Amino acid sequence: MAAAPEFHLPLTPADLLRDGGPGRYVVREVLLARELPPALAAFRTAFRSRGALAVLQHFDCVYSVLHHFRSVGTAVKEDALELMMHVVSHHSNELPAILSDSGLSHADRAAHLNALKMNCYLLTGLMDAFEMETCKNSCSEADPGRKNRKNHAKSSGSLWEEEREPLLRLLTQLLQLDLRQLWGSLAVEEEFVSLMTGSCYRILENPSISLQRYRVTREAVTHLLAAALVHCDHMLSATLKITQMLQHFEHVAPVFAQAVSLWAKEYGLKSLVGELLREIGQKCPQDLAREASGVKGFATFISELAEQIPALVLANMSVLLPHLDGESYMMRNAILAAMAEVLVQVLNGDQLEKAARGTRDQFLDMLQAHVCDVHSFVRSRVLQLFTRIVQHKALPLTQFQSVVSLAVGRLKDKSVIVVKNAIQLLAAFLSNNPFSSKLSCTDLDKPLKKEMQKLKEMRDRSRPTAAPVITPEEEWEAMLPEIRAATQQLFQPLQKGEEEVLEVEETVERTVEQITGLLKKLNYKSAAHLTQKALCRFQGKEPFIGPREENEEATILDVLKRLYTGSCPGENSEDPPGDNSSDKIEEVVQEEQAQTELVKQEMLVQYLQDAYNFSVKITEALNLISKMMYENSVSVVQEAIEFFVTVSKFGVPQALLGVRRMLPLIWSKEPGIKEAVLNAYRQLYLSPSEDSERAKAQALVHSLSLIMVDASLGTIQCLEEIISEFVQKDEIKPAVTQLLWERFTEKSPSSPLERRAAVMLLGMMARGKPEIIGSNLDILVTMGLSEKACEDYRLPQEVCNVISKLASNPKPALEKKSAPFRLPQNHMLFGCLSETVSKGFAQPSSHWIPFMESAVTLIYQLAEGPEEICADILHACSQQALEKLQEADEQKADAGDSPRRVSDGAGSLSTFLLLHLVSLVGQVALQQVAYLEVSVSAELRRRRMLKEEKTKKKSDTSTRKQRARSTGNETTMEEELGLVGATADDTEAELIRSICETELLDGKHLFSAFVPLVLKICNNPGLYSDSALSAAAALTLGKLCMVSSGFCDSHLRLLFTMMEKSALPGVRSNLIIAAGDLAIRFPNLVEPWTSHLYARLRDPCPSVRRTAGLVMTHLILKDMVKVKGQVSEMATLLIDPEEEIMGVAQNFFAELANKGNAVYNLLPDIISHLSDPNSGIEEESFHTIMRHLFSYITKDKQTESLVEKLCQRFRTARTERQYRDLSHCLALLPVSDRGLHKLQDNYECFADKLQDPAVYNCFQTVLARFRRAGVKPETKALAEELEQKLSASHNRGLDSTEICQDGSQTPMPVPAKRKPIGSSRRQPLSPANKDDDFVTPPSRTLRNHKRTQKRPPRKKNIITFSSDEENNSEDELSAELREEETPTKTTPITRSSARRPR
Repeated sequence: MAAAPEFHLPLTPADLLRDGGPGRYVVREVLLARELPPALAAFRTAFRSRGALAVLQHFDCVYSVLHHFRSVGTAVKEDALELMMHVVSHHSNELPAILSDSGLSHADRAAHLNALKMNCYLLTGLMDAFEMETCKNSCSEADPGRKNRKNHAKSSGSLWEEEREPLLRLLTQLLQLDLRQLWGSLAVEEEFVSLMTGSCYRILENPSISLQRYRVTREAVTHLLAAALVHCDHMLSATLKITQMLQHFEHVAPVFAQAVSLWAKEYGLKSLVGELLREIGQKCPQDLAREASGVKGFATFISELAEQIPALVLANMSVLLPHLDGESYMMRNAILAAMAEVLVQVLNGDQLEKAARGTRDQFLDMLQAHVCDVHSFVRSRVLQLFTRIVQHKALPLTQFQSVVSLAVGRLKDKSVIVVKNAIQLLAAFLSNNPFSSKLSCTDLDKPLKKEMQKLKEMRDRSRPTAAPVITPEEEWEAMLPEIRAATQQLFQPLQKGEEEVLEVEETVERTVEQITGLLKKLNYKSAAHLTQKALCRFQGKEPFIGPREENEEATILDVLKRLYTGSCPGENSEDPPGDNSSDKIEEVVQEEQAQTELVKQEMLVQYLQDAYNFSVKITEALNLISKMMYENSVSVVQEAIEFFVTVSKFGVPQALLGVRRMLPLIWSKEPGIKEAVLNAYRQLYLSPSEDSERAKAQALVHSLSLIMVDASLGTIQCLEEIISEFVQKDEIKPAVTQLLWERFTEKSPSSPLERRAAVMLLGMMARGKPEIIGSNLDILVTMGLSEKACEDYRLPQEVCNVISKLASNPKPALEKKSAPFRLPQNHMLFGCLSETVSKGFAQPSSHWIPFMESAVTLIYQLAEGPEEICADILHACSQQALEKLQEADEQKADAGDSPRRVSDGAGSLSTFLLLHLVSLVGQVALQQVAYLEVSVSAELRRRRMLKEEKTKKKSDTSTRKQRARSTGNETTMEEELGLVGATADDTEAELIRSICETELLDGKHLFSAFVPLVLKICNNPGLYSDSALSAAAALTLGKLCMVSSGFCDSHLRLLFTMMEKSALPGVRSNLIIAAGDLAIRFPNLVEPWTSHLYARLRDPCPSVRRTAGLVMTHLILKDMVKVKGQVSEMATLLIDPEEEIMGVAQNFFAELANKGNAVYNLLPDIISHLSDPNSGIEEESFHTIMRHLFSYITKDKQTESLVEKLCQRFRTARTERQYRDLSHCLALLPVSDRGLHKLQDNYECFADKLQDPAVYNCFQTVLARFRRAGVKPETKALAEELEQKLSASHNRGLDSTEICQDGSQTPMPVPAKRKPIGSSRRQPLSPANKDDDFVTPPSRTLRNHKRTQKRPPRKKNIITFSSDEENNSEDELSAELREEETPTKTTPITRSSARRPR
């Protein structure tokens, strides 16, 4: 009988159709699709009778199913899969018995081997076919155009997904058998193992395998591959296959990391970890840098493997280290992450061996080195890793300071993500610091100095004991020369007068003591003499026995040495155990204790020193992070806010500054930032650790009160917004409100400061819930405006501010029909306010004026007929002033001149009374105007609208009747109604304007009585020299000018004269504010004086410059003043010595940049003015200003246009300084391809200026930046050509310069006069001021007319100060200029609202 053909596993299914030679199995016939069901049924019947060997006759039918898999029906495919699953399962159960049968014939073994290979080939073939079909269906699910996707996927892949996991378990069971006996060799055929594992790898290639629902399938694949690794020597193939799949399929990295971890832990396959990591480590770094997908897979695998088996990764870390120097940042991140996992999980703790500590320190050093990696993703990743290390307390204390320093340094990083992670790391350091819960530098400094002093004292005490001990032998050697000289004297005759007085004692012991004592007393001669006698008397006894010496001198010396050094054997043996030994033991114990205490003290000092250094670094970080709260990146701002919340919990004093600094962010347009601020204050203040509600309320009130101490108005407004948010969300408990009322009413003991804070907090809460104030108005009035409360006036002021929260919206909507909330004139509030203001008028209090302003404002906000109440107050106060004046006149004969009184010849009055009166007049005047323009105007409009509505309702019926008859007039009627409304608005506005213009300041009105007084004080600065009075009078003049355009027009000259010439900064500041308000109310009148406003930006006083900067910012951004020609004055503030003023200028240009192309349009003008030699701006300062301004030029078109404009400016430049300034501006621009063409086109404009090295270097900088940005091939030639031309012009210029120096008469540019280096800021204007400088500039019409006439340009007037000018008495009495210098009427300029006060 012929042998059955042997089945060879084919490389491709088609190989089985070709004859492979004699003895090899070949598929005889591929059945048609319709023949497959009966063939499968026949196979099933044969299987029942013959078992697994039935496949030997029926292989072709299942092969035919594989061949027709795409076209055959689903039922046939599923039938074939189920049948083969039963066959393999049956064979797997039979094989253990067959393999253990020792009498198995060769033919039976071959038959079972063929059947096993055939069955497994067919089963894995069906598995692969089903898997490929499932993959295609999953791809089609992602196709949006495919209909009925779910049903299709379910019908084709439902059986396979259910059977996949049992099939994998079946194959695992098969591989766990000892199949080597079937092959009759030591190993299973490699092709068979590849066949079994190939299905696993194909299943893993499906991207959906990483989903959670396929977890069981992943585990089954893992166990199948583990069986192949353990039983079939699949190690090498698995290493190569896994590496290959990691490189091509990103999704398998986490799957293989979990699998390898399982194989190492449960199957002991630890060597596979080393093989895989070695294979990855041998990859070329340059190749990995080019293959991003492969790198990602490797990186994910390494980092996830390190998380699961860090110890095994540590053992193989050396093979990965070369990639730390590679170009791929993802590999660097992965290896650094693996190091961090090793540090956290393995190399953590104090009990590490020396080698492990060394490895730990090396890893930490590598991590620290990569904090400064070239790639921002690596820097940020390392900071994240250090955050994890710190959180798990795996960072040794010795490394704390260095890592904190690195984190603080990264706060200045250009990358936002690095800064964000640096802040997170510092927050982690704070939360997990081993030092203290309170990290105040001040608190830590005291104990540190105390303990250092203690350590110094301990070292001083231990220094004698710690001195090197001199042994007796060393002492003997030092004494020997003197002892030898004394011994030699024994053998010389006695000198005259010397006698032998020493006698030997009766016993050896006493003699020894006697000799030793003489040696210690340095009596060497007597000791030698006594030894000589003892040798004769105690001959043969210890210690006077020794080697026979011919020389007696040597014998004596030997005995003395033995006695002194204690080397005699009998010396200690005969001594009883006395106190000496116990004393020595005690002494040694004390020394050891002292040494232990010293070591402990050194450790304590080191600990305190580390804590102090850590606190210093955190304080340094606070200053940097607080500046980041206004960055553009939302995430950085959120991290900065969260950091300050963390810092506040550790008691760092500077944290409160950061907490205050974040307050304005509550107005942020970014919802994330606003919510972060609310969360920060919620954590800091609304979540105290106290138990009871009362204690929590006290803690909250105390914390919020601390913020308000010395807080600015802006800070209080921000805090009010936050608290109102909390109140609206009911996050502030009623206990807090109750406690605040108790503090205010003094039911709870509280200081005046706490009472004021309580009132302010109640006002803030009233914004969210006005009923908090409305229901307790009587209490506020009776307690807050009582006589006792008015001793300070700050509490009544806050009470007025709180009550003003009840006032309705000052600008009600037009459709609002309800009348605004107002109280009757006889309400006790206004009586108390009038009384309090009147009583305080005659008392010299610095807090009365702010209270008075709040009181007057409140009266106009809430009272019906407020002008009558304020007129009574004015009358009462002026009556008091007159009475005081009469008293002064009566006592004039007796009273001497007082420095606090002013005199005009008719009488004298206390300065503070004049101050109070002038301030009161100004405040009432301003509020009267605001009341008319806003409240009265709105009320007139409201009443008119109600009247129109009533009229409209009455006319509705008649309108309907008319509509049928005259439909054509409907539109006209509506237009007429609209016109009537507009005309009515104009009529109301004209009425208000006429009241202000003709009534408020005429002779019949009360104000007219005070105008001469105000003007007299302003016109006579020498007579009224008090600074506070002058400032108040100036402010009142500004407020009176707000009332009437006529009054304003006639007194503007006085106002601007005082603004320029006043020696008092307070006066100048007040008048700048007043002029700003006037520029909005009467822009036509103020427009000619605009240059005088700009001039204040160069005021010598910082406070005036700051005020001027704020006012001009407001006016320019509101388009109320022109900017061209003078905005360079704002630019000079960018180099102001005062940081606050510099911030004002930076804010101005940042806001201006948001208004389209505003900065771009103004840049040429600014450059022209600032590069002028007469501008007083030094070259370095000019560079600083330009760097800031050019940072706003971001559009390519703007850059190109500026390049062309700057090149053209070279033609008009007159000095070398201007050449350098223009070239520096060009160097600041990021020149594009078009920009380079512009440079080439305008080359002739600046070619002759290139001889200046500074100009030439700037153009070289432009080209260098252009190349760094990436040069296109077509523009590379242009750049090289331009560079050659630049170099040629530069060298030609140098040659011509040399010729000039040799005597040529070629004209050279005039060098600019350089200012001294010492002054870093522009010089203030000259103090000499002439009256001619204050002529009002002519109107635009006149200027345009003059421009048409060809006249030589007259020199520009220079504005100067007169603070140092020595004025005569006449000048002091009158600060006004001559009448002929009164400004002429000007052409009106456009404004948004002419009648709306600021």
